[in-house]
Amino acid sequence: MTENRLAQTLAAGHFAITAEITPPLSASPTKVLAEAEPLKGLVDGINTTDSASARTAMSSFTAAAILSQNGFNPIVQMTCRDRNRIALQSDLLGFNVFGIHNVLVLTGDDPKAGDQPDTKPVFDLKSNDLISTIVGMRDKHQLPSGREIDGEIDMFIGAADMPIDPPADWKPTGLQGKIAVGAQFAQTQFCMDIEIAKRYFKVLADNGVTEKLKILLGVCPPASAKSARWIKENLFGAIIPDAMIERIEKAADQRAEGRKVCAEFIQQVAEIPGVAGVHIMAPMNVKSIPAVIEESGILKARK
Repeated sequence: MTENRLAQTLAAGHFAITAEITPPLSASPTKVLAEAEPLKGLVDGINTTDSASARTAMSSFTAAAILSQNGFNPIVQMTCRDRNRIALQSDLLGFNVFGIHNVLVLTGDDPKAGDQPDTKPVFDLKSNDLISTIVGMRDKHQLPSGREIDGEIDMFIGAADMPIDPPADWKPTGLQGKIAVGAQFAQTQFCMDIEIAKRYFKVLADNGVTEKLKILLGVCPPASAKSARWIKENLFGAIIPDAMIERIEKAADQRAEGRKVCAEFIQQVAEIPGVAGVHIMAPMNVKSIPAVIEESGILKARK
């Protein structure tokens, strides 16, 4: 595999940091680069979302190619919602051409939740099927049909998960299934409750998951208490404690307090056994991500 900062950081056992940008409804690269530029040198990879919330935007592949050609390490999100297996495989063949070596495989949001609810979903493959397909293309140089692929498919394969406060009898069968088909790292939904995070990762560790899969916990610097409540109430599986929201609400500068809350939380997360890093998502607040990383001190701790 050619140089891949995310894979190298995780392989070295360092605490990794990734962030996420949402490609715009635009035919210009300007906004993609404007969001990514402040993250240069601070993150190990930048996710480009694949028509998030089932709303049309510049394709994740195109946005990732723009990033790669401008010195960033992209993580292209690939959903099963919009393309059949032929189209997905065709896109994968193009990733190496543009220096894209990370892919996060997702099912994708239901089109009924988007702004064009009459859209017909595809879902030709499930996420585990797509992971398995990528592994075969990379390791066997073959399509599932057996046709030989010319050239290398250097791909670091990611999956998604949703942290929960695990019941006594809960087993991480979803992640175990993703490991079985070849996932190498995972990024999770928001979880801003440190006690839930500790309990979740303990169960993962007890079941051998964290030994086989590098997991980056999803975190968020809320722009305001109102924003935090919206995330908690509208993004499925997002966990933000009421006490954290109240702390932000009482602050004179809620945006600055949201950054501080997130930076402090990252410091706590870094102490949890089995956590490989964090994935920072900041809806409508991307500009706060560099300050959160700096305030967390994680990069200084690496040196």
